[in-house]
Amino acid sequence: MDKKIKNTGSMIGVGTAIGAAVFAATNEPTWLAVGVALGAALSWRKPQNKNE
Repeated sequence: MDKKIKNTGSMIGVGTAIGAAVFAATNEPTWLAVGVALGAALSWRKPQNKNE
């Protein structure tokens, strides 16, 4: 049985990095929060209960 475990913290980090990049370009701190929210949305998945 191979189970793939995805680290959800890494997706929040990716979203924060995207927000920081946009913040650096526009100098609007709102983009940091948008990046964190984007990362959280990408990391949130519905649990799958499959018996294989």
